[in-house]
Amino acid sequence: MSTTTLTALPPKQPAIVRALAHLFSYIFHPLFIPAYVTAFLVFVDPYAFAGVTYKYKLFRLISVFFNTALIPGFAVFLMWRLKLIASMQLRTQKERIIPYAAAMIFYFWAWYVFHKQADNPQAFTDFLLGSFLAICAAWFLNIVTKVSMHGIGVGGLAFFFLLQAFNGQDVTGIYFSIAIFIAGLVCTSRLIVSDHTQREIYLGFVAGAFCQLLAVWFR
Repeated sequence: MSTTTLTALPPKQPAIVRALAHLFSYIFHPLFIPAYVTAFLVFVDPYAFAGVTYKYKLFRLISVFFNTALIPGFAVFLMWRLKLIASMQLRTQKERIIPYAAAMIFYFWAWYVFHKQADNPQAFTDFLLGSFLAICAAWFLNIVTKVSMHGIGVGGLAFFFLLQAFNGQDVTGIYFSIAIFIAGLVCTSRLIVSDHTQREIYLGFVAGAFCQLLAVWFR
């Protein structure tokens, strides 16, 4: 007599919950995280870009968004149109190989250019280096598992603000608390609307956080 092993699946969530999960997944897409952190440093943090003009701050934000979000996103779009990948959602490990490789080039270039400019604060260049290392980690981990890109993004976000809390500039830890809340929101959203397992999401979170730590060590 044959037996069938049933795998318990999470219950399907209501449509409104799934819609919100999709919304949070788009708002906090990993390609947008460097721009969000840059916006925080140039417009919220009172020390990072102190004494520079608003025009300079805006130019710095646009430069980061162009290099870490717009160009990589456009590259994925071109790969999709050229039928190098089946969809822009990169649903399989095989589809992610070339986009990861392309993103590594763009993220390295962003870090290298800003690193060479002496007027940029250390926290800013450290985060860009950590973001580049996170892309490298995603590429390597993709060999064995479809690690969550969202997990990597919010893991780096959370650890960056943890470092900010420890360096004495954010004495209340409020920004770190917000980052942890966002990380929990995004990871939960990916569990609801993606085909990632908990292991893949947690692995991504740890990898993103560890890469930010590596960036500080490399300094």
